[in-house]
Amino acid sequence: MKRYIFSAIILSVMTGGIANAQSGKKGFTKLFDGKTTKGWHTYGKTTTGPKWKVENGVIHFDPKGEKSDGGDLVTDNEYSNFHLKIDWKVAPKANSGIIFYVHEDAAKYPQTYSTGLEMQVLDNDGHPDGKITKHRAGDLYDLVKSSSEPVKPVGEWNTAEIISKDGKLEQYLNGVKVVSTTLWDDNWKSLVAGSKFGKWENWGTFKSGKIALQDHGNEVWYRNIMIKKL
Repeated sequence: MKRYIFSAIILSVMTGGIANAQSGKKGFTKLFDGKTTKGWHTYGKTTTGPKWKVENGVIHFDPKGEKSDGGDLVTDNEYSNFHLKIDWKVAPKANSGIIFYVHEDAAKYPQTYSTGLEMQVLDNDGHPDGKITKHRAGDLYDLVKSSSEPVKPVGEWNTAEIISKDGKLEQYLNGVKVVSTTLWDDNWKSLVAGSKFGKWENWGTFKSGKIALQDHGNEVWYRNIMIKKL
């Protein structure tokens, strides 16, 4: 009898753990199938540049090759209220970013960051941006400094989360909330005015847009990309 009770407890713990793991992904849709770049394209184009490679369930940006082979990778679809989860790691001295609310009109806005907000992806110690306030890993780039820096060493995977709902924005890095702000109100307008984007037409005003992975000319990897509409 004791053996059966013990077995039942173990089974309960195991199934509970599985349920918890599944509940953490409940409602999320994969943005990356782990095998192809289906659902993505290079900004302003219809295909994906060959510098973006899919290897062993990972999107790898390899900077080697012609400059024209790169460009930021953007989702085919737009999102307004969402919870995005994504793992990233960088090579030494590398810079990239997760850009969101991108309005894709390449003729008017030549880059994803011409309209979109960015959660910084960076080697804080090796890249020059690491010496600039609000340019470090996890920051809302050039607008809000992270409240703490739970970033892992270069070469290790980090998990980023961006949650945006009805103007309330939160950014998490490795399970720690590092940024919390409100978009599109008077305080937001003041933040933008005091940033490098202050005179950029319509920057940070779009309430729906695409999500982008930045080609900053450095080696970077992304995996486990998923989103939930809120």
